[in-house]
Amino acid sequence: MAESKEAQNDNQMIVVTTEDMAARAVNKRYEGLTTVRAKAVKGKGAWYWAHLEPILIRNPETNNPKAVKLKCNLCEAMFSASNPSRTASEHLKRRTCPKLNSVLPPLSSPSPSSQTNRKRFASIGSSNPGSNNCHLLLSGGKEDLGPLAMLEDSVKKLKTSKPLPHSPQLTRAQIDSALNLLTDWFYESYGSVSFPSLDHTKFKSFMTQLGLPELSRQELISSRLDSKYQEAKLESEVNIRDAEFYQLVSNGWKRKSFEHGEESPAPGPFGLVKFMVNLPNGTTLFQKACFPGGGLTSVPAAYAEEIMWETVTNTCNAAQKCVGIVSDKYKTKALRNLETRNHWMVNLSCQLQGIGSLIKDFRKDLPLFATVIDNCLKISSLFNNNSQARSILNKFRSQEPEFSVSFGVYCENLQNFSSIATLLDSVLTSARVLHLVVTEDSYKLVVMEDSRGSEVADLVQNMRFWNDVEAINALIKVIRGMFDEIEAERPLVGQCLPLWEDLRAKLNEWCVKFSIHNGAVEKIVERRFKKNYHPAWSTAFVLDPVYLTRDASGKYLPPFKCLTCEQEKDVDNLITRLVSREEAHVALTELMKWRSEGLDPLYAQAVQVKQRDPFTGKMKIANPQSSRIIWETVLKEFTVLGKIAVRLLFLHATSCGFKCSSSFMRWVWGQEKVQSRVHLERVQKMIFVAAHSKLKKQEYGNDEEKEVALFASDDDDMVNEAFVDEHLL
Repeated sequence: MAESKEAQNDNQMIVVTTEDMAARAVNKRYEGLTTVRAKAVKGKGAWYWAHLEPILIRNPETNNPKAVKLKCNLCEAMFSASNPSRTASEHLKRRTCPKLNSVLPPLSSPSPSSQTNRKRFASIGSSNPGSNNCHLLLSGGKEDLGPLAMLEDSVKKLKTSKPLPHSPQLTRAQIDSALNLLTDWFYESYGSVSFPSLDHTKFKSFMTQLGLPELSRQELISSRLDSKYQEAKLESEVNIRDAEFYQLVSNGWKRKSFEHGEESPAPGPFGLVKFMVNLPNGTTLFQKACFPGGGLTSVPAAYAEEIMWETVTNTCNAAQKCVGIVSDKYKTKALRNLETRNHWMVNLSCQLQGIGSLIKDFRKDLPLFATVIDNCLKISSLFNNNSQARSILNKFRSQEPEFSVSFGVYCENLQNFSSIATLLDSVLTSARVLHLVVTEDSYKLVVMEDSRGSEVADLVQNMRFWNDVEAINALIKVIRGMFDEIEAERPLVGQCLPLWEDLRAKLNEWCVKFSIHNGAVEKIVERRFKKNYHPAWSTAFVLDPVYLTRDASGKYLPPFKCLTCEQEKDVDNLITRLVSREEAHVALTELMKWRSEGLDPLYAQAVQVKQRDPFTGKMKIANPQSSRIIWETVLKEFTVLGKIAVRLLFLHATSCGFKCSSSFMRWVWGQEKVQSRVHLERVQKMIFVAAHSKLKKQEYGNDEEKEVALFASDDDDMVNEAFVDEHLL
């Protein structure tokens, strides 16, 4: 109860803080607009501020500011204050304001001659030349008001503008520093910013205005690139040399990209394979990029094995410093072969592939899943291919615009998150309109002419069908949610068993919610689990102090009771494989001691301290490195088992790392067609420099995702704040 009250108080504090921040933001916006208007009225701003006035709207219950509006002083209309210049353009310049006809913004301080001319022009076409209430008539009519306002603004700027002070000449050091930063940005952004961009006239003018010399293409692809590459390469080599051991990450072996849960065909031949290095301190370094396909659409496992081992030997002189490989493919062949030949290695397949593959498993082996997809495809096919049915659908869409109905053209072999989820969402969101369509009298003609019409009508009017669609849609969201969480968290090998247990629990809840027998679901999940399982999962799980549990005597002991008999044997076998024959007996003896004694309660509690992640709101281990550090400091008496533990506990279970944007990959695939050895070396150097910089900054996302996040907000005012009115800059 006390925890509940505390949580409630925390929530109240968060709400209050959020409201205060929102109120301050609104006040700041209001004050800024008021200041701009005050300057404009004095002749130091745009003409339209004479007719627009900022109004502060308050919450009637709390009296806190909640919004800022613009009020037209001519017609009393209210508008959003997010973009005053746009409001002026649409309401005043385009003559939307009903009371603007008799009001014309005068030109600033007209000369006597211009005043005479205005009177002369005003008399032309007037029905009463002697009247004092003359209106200005221009050759363009009302459409001239906008250009006239722009002319007035230009006059004001000319009258108030002052010559810019002469910019001081940049020193050689300043020029070198600026070009160095620009070069860094160019390499990091390549794929989005290309070499031809350097020849753009406005970019060249920009460089000239800053007093900087032009950047030549030759310089960027030769001397500067070599310098940046050598600098990044040296930094990586030093970090790897200082580390006691490392894990090699191998990503890109799949012909189809599984990033974001999708398998989309790669354009062109076999693509880019990236190698990275995970260090015990949590750092990830880029190692190299290669094009092993040579125009092939796949790479033989033996060839992949050769490339992986070559990378291991080239990364460091001592091959035993590489304690394992995590890859997105070739689990049963290349990875296992390398383990067999090198007893100290632990080679894992990426967990993203295992979780993501469940979609294909359910599509293939869960009858309900296949039935729902097939039925939804029938509905989609009818409205995509039958013009009469589509016409009826469009009629209801126009009558009830609040319903958004869209059936894309879907392939018959849906295998990924995105296409299946889009299909199900389209059907679910159109349920109401579909009911109206199939009960429409004109739909009877569709039934008579198209055999699919009757079947679709039966489906739409069957509640069981809608329940099944909702169930499969929820199932996909469970798997997609787990996939996204793994991609974001990048779990370690010790987290694999809890991760799959969490998935099983969520799927059991799904079965109960939708009254589905869980036998078939458990069978599918268990089969996929066994395909991905590695003995290191169980071993790291019982060696990680994070998972120690307190028994009745107060001891913190490893969770062996959570393992099956086979998994316990896996722990013994893996530990004996990772050490020499002479150390095997010592290692098993220390394992028995660890199992019976565990860790001092004080240290165990310290390792398990959690804190709330400020971004996700989830509780996470406060110091992820503490598990490894405990074995290296507190548990020194475990001389052999400790060496195994520190090597296992830092291993990553996913091959996530540096993610190339689609524009970057399109560029890479284009360069792969060039057979010049020198050209390919430059491409590899470009990739290395860009990846090194992004990993150093821990930028695991890409710019495309950031753009989507920026424009995904439903609050128009929030978006407009990013493009604030020019007068507030």
